[in-house]
Amino acid sequence: MGPFSEERQFQRADAIASLLKQDLPDTTRAMWEGHLRNLARNETQYNYRVAEVYRNIKTRGIVQWVE
Repeated sequence: MGPFSEERQFQRADAIASLLKQDLPDTTRAMWEGHLRNLARNETQYNYRVAEVYRNIKTRGIVQWVE
């Protein structure tokens, strides 16, 4: 994950939209529609998601599960 880029998010959205034009199984279509809906719309949202991904990872790359 790199720094937020609105252009990159638009590229991602376009790629997913192109994929959704294909004939896909319902579960696959639902998954990609969810990815499209969940793309970060701004830098704050993007940074929050990056922090959540790395929140439980120690510096050595070992995952620490929090319950």
